[in-house]
Amino acid sequence: MPRLIFVNRFFFPDHSATSQILSDLAFDLAGAGRTVHVITSRQIYDDAKAALPADEIVNGVHVHRVASTRFGRSALFGRALDYLSFYRSVGRYLTELAGHGDDVIIAKTDPPLIAAVAMAAAQRNGARLINWLQDIYPETAVVLGVPLLGGPVAAGFAALRDRTLRQAAATVVAGELMGRVAASHGAPPPTIHVIPNWCDDEHIKPVTPAANPLRQAWGLVGKFVFGYSGNLGRAHEFSTVLAAAERLRADPRFVFLMIGGGARFAELHGIVRERRLDGSFRFMPYQERAQLPYSLGVPDAHWLSLDPRLEGLIVPSKFYGIAAAGKPIVVIAAKDGELSRLVRQHDCGFVIAPGDVDMLLRALQQMAREPETVAQMGARAREMLDVHFTRRQGLARWRELLDGLAPSARWS
Repeated sequence: MPRLIFVNRFFFPDHSATSQILSDLAFDLAGAGRTVHVITSRQIYDDAKAALPADEIVNGVHVHRVASTRFGRSALFGRALDYLSFYRSVGRYLTELAGHGDDVIIAKTDPPLIAAVAMAAAQRNGARLINWLQDIYPETAVVLGVPLLGGPVAAGFAALRDRTLRQAAATVVAGELMGRVAASHGAPPPTIHVIPNWCDDEHIKPVTPAANPLRQAWGLVGKFVFGYSGNLGRAHEFSTVLAAAERLRADPRFVFLMIGGGARFAELHGIVRERRLDGSFRFMPYQERAQLPYSLGVPDAHWLSLDPRLEGLIVPSKFYGIAAAGKPIVVIAAKDGELSRLVRQHDCGFVIAPGDVDMLLRALQQMAREPETVAQMGARAREMLDVHFTRRQGLARWRELLDGLAPSARWS
């Protein structure tokens, strides 16, 4: 029986988006009777010192948590050591585990280039490799100005990445634009499969303000709440929203709600204090998964952003949770980008070019005075999700892909 071996730095019970998506898929496949292994770290995304069990079976999935250093994400050198030690441990473990010629190794992109380690193990053992791209590296790092990742170093990493794309039995991408980028770097088009990320849309459903206990607990009754939920990282600009908040500081109707964390979350919080915008902003930590219908339901509309230079390299997965909650989506990104296209196509929000503060102000003021427009956009966002992006659809696409790789195999 073919074994499925996933490799990613984080897995259940970690709450990060890529971990949750991987956990959903692994548990679904194991529940269908397939033999599923996950090689991961012993850490939690926001707790490098966590020490999860080395080996356990969770919902039928064999979880192998390998040793690595635990410097965390705060310093570049420490993060690099964490990556290197994880690569080494994964390589050793895969060499021992992937001993069957019909095994399938599915490598995500945390840490970057882990697919190269998986490729080497697959070639040694006659297994097949699937690249599951959540971002495209090193181009993302180069755009973000990560030190030491320019010139020859980036070229060398790109060449190694391209080799994994050429060698993989399949490359899974999160969006159409990312698929085009993968093809331009050597992935044979027949091996490219667009499988968008998902959320727990059966659990996350629209909640009216009156039925939402968080709306009152957070002191937001009677306000127009413009929200952000999830990781605010280096790929996400906030200056457009910050400028709009400054211009609305005297209007008590508007509150800018930030839920989550990330590299730029604390930076934004500090700027808000410096500019004395505390009355306009609320900052809340990540919420438990059980609370997501309520936390995502608090804002009247949500925003997400992406540096236009990163279109085709990243697809923000928070898009799907917003749609599940039935809220308008304000995309601050390239107007021809992946998510901008979807918002325009389904008329479920607004597309704002980064820096266009006037247009964002017009959108906010329109939504504040037209609650019926907000409700209609939110309903269309949920309808878009139900038709195209449910979790069941994503899981079914994965099962179809895996069955296509081994049509004669007995999976269960």
